Amino acid sequence: MKVHNAAKSAQSRTYQEMVSFCSMPLAWWSVAVWILACADGVVSNGPANNRVFGAVSGFAPTSKFPKAKSTARSTNMPQEYTHIAQFEYNGVTWTVSEELATRDGDIVFSSSGNTSKTISKSAEAAFYEESPQYPKYLGLRIADVGLDPRDLLAEKLLEKGEPDEQTVKNIIPPQDSAAEFVYGQWSAFIGTVQGGDAYPIFPNGNTRSFQPLQTFPEISANNKKRYEGLLGGWMPATRKVFAISNTEYLEVIVFADVDNKDPLVTQSWHRMSHVKDGKVIKQGYGGTFPTFGLKQKGADPSAFYLALLKFSDYWEKHLSQTSELTTPDPSWADMVTHAFAKELIVRPGGWYPKYGAVDRDYAGTEYDGFQDIFTSSLVTNLELGRFAQAKIVLDNYFTSFVSARGDIKMRGPETAQFGLTLSLLAKYANYTKDVATLEKFKGKIEATAKVLLDLHDESLALPETAPGYGLIHGWSESDACLNAKPETFWQPYYANSAFAVRGLRDISSIPLFASSAPLWLSRASTLQARVITSLTNSPFPNTQPSYYPPLPGTSQTFRASMAASTPSPQQWPHRLYTELLHASILPSDLSNALIATLQSYGGMSLGMVQNVGLPYPESRDLLGFISYGYAYALLLHDRVDEFILFLYTHRYHVHSRGAWVASEVAGIAGGRGTFCIPAQLTIPILLKWMMVLESPDAEKIEFGKGVPRAWLATGKEISISNASTRWGGVDFSIRWVKEKRVVEARVEWRDVGGPGVEGLRVELRVRVPRGWRVGKGTVSEGPADGSVSGDTMVMGVNSGSRVLSYTVEVSPTGDGANGTVPALVM
Repeated sequence: MKVHNAAKSAQSRTYQEMVSFCSMPLAWWSVAVWILACADGVVSNGPANNRVFGAVSGFAPTSKFPKAKSTARSTNMPQEYTHIAQFEYNGVTWTVSEELATRDGDIVFSSSGNTSKTISKSAEAAFYEESPQYPKYLGLRIADVGLDPRDLLAEKLLEKGEPDEQTVKNIIPPQDSAAEFVYGQWSAFIGTVQGGDAYPIFPNGNTRSFQPLQTFPEISANNKKRYEGLLGGWMPATRKVFAISNTEYLEVIVFADVDNKDPLVTQSWHRMSHVKDGKVIKQGYGGTFPTFGLKQKGADPSAFYLALLKFSDYWEKHLSQTSELTTPDPSWADMVTHAFAKELIVRPGGWYPKYGAVDRDYAGTEYDGFQDIFTSSLVTNLELGRFAQAKIVLDNYFTSFVSARGDIKMRGPETAQFGLTLSLLAKYANYTKDVATLEKFKGKIEATAKVLLDLHDESLALPETAPGYGLIHGWSESDACLNAKPETFWQPYYANSAFAVRGLRDISSIPLFASSAPLWLSRASTLQARVITSLTNSPFPNTQPSYYPPLPGTSQTFRASMAASTPSPQQWPHRLYTELLHASILPSDLSNALIATLQSYGGMSLGMVQNVGLPYPESRDLLGFISYGYAYALLLHDRVDEFILFLYTHRYHVHSRGAWVASEVAGIAGGRGTFCIPAQLTIPILLKWMMVLESPDAEKIEFGKGVPRAWLATGKEISISNASTRWGGVDFSIRWVKEKRVVEARVEWRDVGGPGVEGLRVELRVRVPRGWRVGKGTVSEGPADGSVSGDTMVMGVNSGSRVLSYTVEVSPTGDGANGTVPALVM
């Protein structure tokens, strides 16, 4: 949304007061109070409130929970565990022990009823130390990286094919590592689902109510090597570690009190520790506010651990309806669950939309109706099996933010997002089978389609010789309306029409809209043909590779246009190209030409779409939100190595280390970005597509297409359970069994009848490590006929095949080259 250079804004940004929730409209306030009043039983033995737990009639949460780091353990604690507390809860005695021999040792709860729970601790370095193994910027000058139109870092990282994860991670400073301890620059936040506020935590562990420095002033002297982390692998509890030596450190743990019923005030629990040589030499506890003389007693350690146990149970319940992922490095799977936890925190009551978390930018009410909040949330919750939350998001948005005319209650509607909205409504119906919710909003949905048809009519009234004839004109970016000359941005951007094609075509497939489908499909075909014809004729002469502009009728590249005029009609080209590619309505040659344009003419940074502004020598910005559409296009067009680079860059440089706070825009010089929830939801959807990818139009589904070779080389399982598809939920797993020299994979549909589609094409991609190649593939269950063509094995699938198990032989190439990248098609 913002146009800024992340590194520069990080240096100049001043403290902003957190938004006052009381400024919200009275109607919302009354609804929020009602929800909170009904929230009893959240962590008690009483019945759970459906809204709070994210359960909607017809979408009950499953009992299966992605355990991640919270697992059962024997109640007989090994000697390396130190007893730290004991308490009574619901008539059961609980003993708390902690492993202190290692910095990230577990906290273990053992009950007198012979049950236990283990809560792990994580920590990632939030500081930067250059290593000879990973030279900063790969030895390039930052000025060259920042100013060159080509993405120099990505080119070097992709020279040998799939990029190395640790290299991508370590060649530039982590986000926030260049920031000083300045009040107002928070580094994490906590909260609850039922609450109305996300509560900031600052780099030294302070909140705006509680100061660990009062009792642990030594933090200030040891803040240069700060580690950030979580509890339970993914749970939204903040952990900060300040290293003194290899065997001595200070630690601060903060989490929200899940019993809290205050509508706006987040109550918190705090633990401060000084650990040396595996022993606690100093420890303190706190609860929300500093102690006030004899009137307010300090926090009881037993109360802290009881609250932590409740906290763990609470978040497991809230995240129970989520696809379970297994990755060789468990932190990748943890990031998925953590992203959904953050979304529930920033949505007051778990459902009201917010773009940001704390500061007026972007937690102010002026952002609440932003279309990207809705579309990113709906698609990610749908893809990862969170149908109950998807219904809540859809119902809220169309009730509160969409008018009977189809326009939205938010400044600066983004034209392409109307088409994406229609496409996602079709996905909702296909995944959940809940047509009743769409029927509830049928009039508003039809009005949304009419917005696009009316804009198309306006373009058809232009002279046929006009560059924008037959192409939908409109704003691409919400901020366009804030300019003194907003008409500058009312342009026939190709993305506007491309997403109109996608949306009209997809929503036409839903029987509820059968009466409108012929008109919508006709318009979609007309628009698609016009976009393709115009784009085909648009490349600039004498450019290599060919430069394809984001709109017709221009003779300037986006960089030249933005340098020549302010405002520029080519402002926000990152959105223009990303949405055009995301819509997936172009032939492959045009899509690849657009990708080449971004890569060669200033649109990319470290393999990700750049937040394009005027280039500057200090950094090169990364677009944290909406760019997932570009990654989607990379996978669809078989550019897997580039997809993996995008994935690694987003994780390590759009997200902060350990606390995993995702920025709307991030730099590559260690500066600080501004959190937004669409950026946070990117990793979950990328991992889902990596393992399970549907064709947007054909009856085809691909498994394992984006799995990194390095992950498969570990020999560990890579899997996802209950991944959503339009043919039903599906489980997928793949593993390299090194001792047998085979790769084993399994696809199991959740529905008893299998996918139920005659002629469905199922493809398995086996990306073997360097020095290996794929050989013969066999099927132990399901169809067995197949043929080999080059590096691809094609096998038919019957519509009734519910379980498909595959064994693929692999052998060394003997030359150390990359293994082939075949698609084993079943």
